[in-house]
Amino acid sequence: MGSRAVPRGARLLIRALDPIWFPSDNFGPRRLGARPDLVVLHYTAMQTAEAARDWLCNPASGVSAHYVLGYDGTCWQLVTEEMRAWHAGLGAWGSVSEVNSRSIGIEIANTGDEPFPEPQMAALEVLLSSILARWSIPPERVIGHACMAPGRKIDPGPLFDWPRLVARGLAVAAGPAAPGDFLGDAHRFGYRAGADQLPALLKSFRDRFRPGASGPLCDEDRALMAGLAARWPAT
Repeated sequence: MGSRAVPRGARLLIRALDPIWFPSDNFGPRRLGARPDLVVLHYTAMQTAEAARDWLCNPASGVSAHYVLGYDGTCWQLVTEEMRAWHAGLGAWGSVSEVNSRSIGIEIANTGDEPFPEPQMAALEVLLSSILARWSIPPERVIGHACMAPGRKIDPGPLFDWPRLVARGLAVAAGPAAPGDFLGDAHRFGYRAGADQLPALLKSFRDRFRPGASGPLCDEDRALMAGLAARWPAT
């Protein structure tokens, strides 16, 4: 799993989840000796977890992830955490422009238009808890694929239960502040989208922090983004 010593609490969590080793050949070393300090959550956009798992192990796909979570909470590990899985693609978060080398990728079985079931979310909580403990990753470094690639990616989408992860200390929520410069605050929080990508950035932000919101950029968006930037500026 990780190259560092695993705390006893994390070992118990790992044992409870019991990932199934299902190795993919689609991986390589992390570049320049990088270690993971981000977790990127995806959905598979396929009909079954097994189909997604097999695709991520197919050399023809050119993609992989460290973990796949099934609807029933089954967890497959495809790549060891110290290695670089091919899940993130083009995108950036904060100063990190080569996300694959700095992240652990979790693919969650979901078509993109359905809720995430209880067994799956419970398994995700256990898996995330162990990863964050093992690599000393803070909850603000748990992001969605859409966060690092707005416009290109939308997963894990507006139906994903971010508040549940926030309640368990496994992700962060937007706290209000005085409305500010939305794009500037977005950059301070970690988003790297430019001014020409504002619609995509706004959708990515709202899907995670204001699901169901619509219409043009407003002061509520600006206030929530200002709160995120003030409390959790990205590195």
